[in-house]
Amino acid sequence: MTDLFDTMPESGRAEPSLPRPLADRIRPARLSEVIGQDQVLGPDGPLGAMLAAHSLSSLILWGPPGVGKTTIARLLADATDLAFVQISAIFSGVPELRKVFDSAKLRRQQGRGTLLFVDEIHRFNKAQQDGFLPHMEDGTILLVGATTENPSFELNAALMSRAQVIVLKRLELSDLERMAQRAEAELGCKLPLTGEAREALLEMADGDGRACLNLIEQVAAWKVEGKLGTDALAQRLMRRAAKYDKSGDEHYNLISALHKSVRGSDPDAALYWFARMLEGGEDPRYLARRLTRMAVEDIGLADPAAQRHCLDAWSLYERLGSPEGELALAQAVIYLALAPKSNAGYVAYKGARAEARRTGSLMPPAHILNAPTKMMKDQGYGAGYAYDHDAEDGFSGQNYFPDGMKRPVLYSPVERGFERELKKRLDWFVAQRLKRGG
Repeated sequence: MTDLFDTMPESGRAEPSLPRPLADRIRPARLSEVIGQDQVLGPDGPLGAMLAAHSLSSLILWGPPGVGKTTIARLLADATDLAFVQISAIFSGVPELRKVFDSAKLRRQQGRGTLLFVDEIHRFNKAQQDGFLPHMEDGTILLVGATTENPSFELNAALMSRAQVIVLKRLELSDLERMAQRAEAELGCKLPLTGEAREALLEMADGDGRACLNLIEQVAAWKVEGKLGTDALAQRLMRRAAKYDKSGDEHYNLISALHKSVRGSDPDAALYWFARMLEGGEDPRYLARRLTRMAVEDIGLADPAAQRHCLDAWSLYERLGSPEGELALAQAVIYLALAPKSNAGYVAYKGARAEARRTGSLMPPAHILNAPTKMMKDQGYGAGYAYDHDAEDGFSGQNYFPDGMKRPVLYSPVERGFERELKKRLDWFVAQRLKRGG
């Protein structure tokens, strides 16, 4: 008997039935089944309100991986009876976009709209992003873009003005637990894990629902007796690398967290964010430079030793390398967090720059100008200059600002650290200047 497959054309051969991934099998069928995004899908959320008013607009879904961006886009199309078309900015160029737009125009002529879902939309260049605009404006497509990067940095202003940004949040442990229970119901069995090991498994997913389901699928396939503890789980599974892009949004989020923790005098939080960046693969030299900046900007003259401490830690890292050199940087983090804080020098510097821009054409007063020639002496250069070292207290009290310029107050030291001493000196000079009519 001739085999059926030998008599069928290649395109007509029956596909073998392959098992569907768990993530696909339990994909939500309705928006109400989406886990962890109630803040946007609930009745008071932006998407919930749009659907209730039957006025869905173009959207940019911004959030970390595995939080449901693709699922939400697909279900929005179902809820509004729009044709769902999905493309990826990684694999699509101008020819592919033209085909999509032509199909959407034809579909519209036939009385049906198109929801175009563009994954990784931030990877399209400016010209490609501009190409969406006329089709959004004439109603050919309703655009739903997905991105893991900050849209305000990565997307054109014109595109942003025509789409509402919807922020999706990282899934909490309670969200992942609901997802695990849904997966167990689909699989028809409980995960062979102790309570602690189950929590450790969910933590490994790091807020990514897709990663969570992949881990669950692996564990459910194991043939084990009894329940596995955390140690046995760790031996069988690799911990997922933390989300960190050294050139992207997460990079700036973490360095901001480190800087503000130092400024807020919290050494524990500062060490945590410092460690998060190192675990993510950040260059310790970048961290050394940023720590030195913190010493200059947020500590300043309240503790002049802070800058030296950072430079020494930086030098130690260059000499020792990892991991000992990173310990030197960690100690600098602790020192900066506990140092007295002052931005008085920073404020004074910015104020001086502003005054310089405003009064940049005014000459210095004649009495503090050198007079190397007779003509300059005749012009009054240097006349009346008081040599401060000749004064009994080493202070003449003369004016050093341009004639006629109102004297600004630029440096106002704080009552913290070494600046407390500088304030005493400054107050004395101000009082003496007033006495001498400066």
